[in-house]
Formats: sequence, C-alpha cells, structure tokens
Amino acid sequence: MTNFAYQAFSEVARQRTFISAAKVLNVTPSAISHSIATLEDELEFPLFIRNRTGVTLTPDGERILPIVQEILNTEIKLHEEADRIKGLNSGKLRIGAFSSVCINWLPEIIHEFKQEFPEIDISIEQGNFNKVTEQVRLGRLDIGFSALPVRDNLHVVALHQDPIYCIVPTGFHPQNGQTITQEDVKNERFMLQQIDYDRETKQALDTYSVSENSIQFSIDDASIVAMVESGLGLGILPELAMQNLGGNVKCYPFSQPFKRTIAVVTQDEKRQTPSSQAFLQLVQEWIKQRYPAEKILAD
Repeated sequence: MTNFAYQAFSEVARQRTFISAAKVLNVTPSAISHSIATLEDELEFPLFIRNRTGVTLTPDGERILPIVQEILNTEIKLHEEADRIKGLNSGKLRIGAFSSVCINWLPEIIHEFKQEFPEIDISIEQGNFNKVTEQVRLGRLDIGFSALPVRDNLHVVALHQDPIYCIVPTGFHPQNGQTITQEDVKNERFMLQQIDYDRETKQALDTYSVSENSIQFSIDDASIVAMVESGLGLGILPELAMQNLGGNVKCYPFSQPFKRTIAVVTQDEKRQTPSSQAFLQLVQEWIKQRYPAEKILAD
C-alpha cells in the first residue's frame, strides 16, 4: 500500500548506501535512486548528501525520517490487524537487545512465543543500550531491551534488577573474605567494555575511587573474563552477563551493592502492533516465572 519511496528512504537511511538498501529490498540500485529522486522532487528538498563512501541524511532528511518510519509502522499495524480480523496470527516483530539478553533470555522467550504465534516473522538486532533505545524511538524496532534510565519518551517496563559483581583471578582473596572493599581494589587495574563505562558500572568504580587511568577497555564480556583469568587485572560484570561464560575466575559482590535495572522499551501503547503487545505480555510473564521473588514496578 505504502509508496515504495518511503521504504527506500528508510532503508537507505539505515544502510547508508543505495546498493546495500537495494539488496535488502531486492530491487536494483537504479530503482532505489529513482525512488529517492522522486521523493525529493515531491518534497522539494534533498534528503541525502552523496559522497564517495555512501550517503548521509541532510538535516531536513533527519526531521522527516521519524515521520516516514511512523507511516511504515502504521501500515504494518494495519496488515496485522487485518490478519487478526481474518483469524490469522501473522505479522512481523523487530527486536533489539544487548548481548547478555540476546544470549540468556531471548532464545527461550522467542521459542515460547513462536509456539503460540508460529506465523509471526521475528528479526533480532544486537546493540548497546543507547542504540537499541534510539532504534525503538525511530520506529525501526518494535521491542527493545535496555537499562534504566531511558530518557526518550517511550513506553518503559522495568523487568529485573541485575546485580553487578567484581571478577577476580582465582588467587585473589578479599580482605574480609566475602566482599570487595575499596582497600581490595587499591592499585588494581579494571577491565570493562567502553560502552559500560557509564550508569551503574561507572558509579561502582567511582564509589571505590578507581581512576580512569586504572581502566582498560575490552571488546566483550568473554574477553574481560579471559584477561582477568590471565592476571591482567579485575573485571566488573553484571550477573546476567556472566551466565554461560567460561573461565577460571571467581566473582564477589562489592561491599556496597550495585545493580542495573533491565527494562523493555516500546513505542507508546497506541503505536504498538498486535505482535509487539503479545510479545511484551509474554516477556513480563516469563520474567515473573524466572525471578518469582522479585517485584519491579514499571517506570
């Protein structure tokens, strides 16, 4: 139903090249170029700045991207509602999440969801907290798993408080034998991901007076564990991130507990598709079963 130019515009904005967008939409690059040119003529201003490596959005293009994406999302919702009226459970669901949720939560959640709604096509995109939230805000994702706080004007449901631990080599022993204190980390180096040096992780390191000069950034959770195991320093990881990670290391809580609050973010309820509403409900039920003693209110 929707003008193909809107789809082309949205995909070029995402892929940043006409060729990549053409591959995703299964058309020729010339078809993409013609559609963008037609849309620019209709709107009477350029949407992209062309360069040798691809394209970037103009300021005007940035302004209309959320509007175009909303039009596309409305069409998806229309088709899903029409399918629901016809008694079908079809549609598309785009999910974004950070790595530990992708690894430890989504396989089981999606398996349960597909048992009830086998015809719904699900795609998953992995990214950090800010990227996932931004993609939901722009309407490119229907469901996003992030961590509080979420500053965008989105529908946010807090799910789980994930404890943060200190990862140490097997030969390391806290002075009190149970928790990590400021004296334990004095003169120690810490390994963590660059994207984690904010929120609760930064709060923990600042509380124990760990300077930026004592921090070495790593690629992912597994590499943090590997470097700690090799005696290169200490690590700091949430409990969920440590699940299914190998390594001959130990973990201790900090003497002052730290937690991150994992949340699910969506567009406001009026813009949610039937499939995203069903998925959100399943996620909340799944969390209650997995963490029965925990109670968290929606943000």
